[in-house]
Amino acid sequence: MKCPRICKAKAINDRTLVIEFTNQEVKKYDILHLLENPMFAPLRQPAFFKNFKVEQGGYGIVWNEDIDLSEYELWKNGMTVAEGDRSVTL
Repeated sequence: MKCPRICKAKAINDRTLVIEFTNQEVKKYDILHLLENPMFAPLRQPAFFKNFKVEQGGYGIVWNEDIDLSEYELWKNGMTVAEGDRSVTL
């Protein structure tokens, strides 16, 4: 299955991303489970976590050359945001 690419993303707190995909669906992605992996340890720092970019073409989000998340991971494991959820605005 081909998943949609990322249009835009933002951090809404110190561990949750909100991602809008090319099909207009919006999902929340909590990184808590990633923090058990030493590779993702820098994401525990709020300033570092909030400093990411959407990869050109929308194929993922990138913090640095070592830390990134693919659009597939964010799409497959993100939680769909209900329409009208005012806690989430992009």
